[in-house]
Amino acid sequence: MNQHTLLAQEWQTLQCDHEQYEKLALFIKIAGLVLCLAGLAFGLPIRWTAFVVALCWLLEGVFKTYQARLGGRLLRVEHLLRQEKPGQEAMQLNTEWSLQRPGAQKLVLGYAASACRPTVTLPYLPLLLALGCEYYFSMV
Repeated sequence: MNQHTLLAQEWQTLQCDHEQYEKLALFIKIAGLVLCLAGLAFGLPIRWTAFVVALCWLLEGVFKTYQARLGGRLLRVEHLLRQEKPGQEAMQLNTEWSLQRPGAQKLVLGYAASACRPTVTLPYLPLLLALGCEYYFSMV
């Protein structure tokens, strides 16, 4: 096999793995929801239920870190592919994204904005708010 073919195979494998981490993150969100609802349904202490939700959130962060590592290698492979065949448009997804990436301050603001997106906020914030309400009304 030539170098280009090997790099293309690596890119495909890494890209699939990168996407798999997105699916795992969704599974963690669903697990957090189920565990939170189970905690409320079975009357577990609010602090333990909140701890489990926060733990799911942290676990998703760990998986996103693994995903970021794959992303770094994807960029390297894309660079090597571009060197092999200049002008190639295929297999440059991550490179194109990184060229549009803002500076550190805007990146942090972007992360904060992404954390507020409904697809991210929906599983966590309402759960934590519900737990807070449950705790508040149990104290009254």
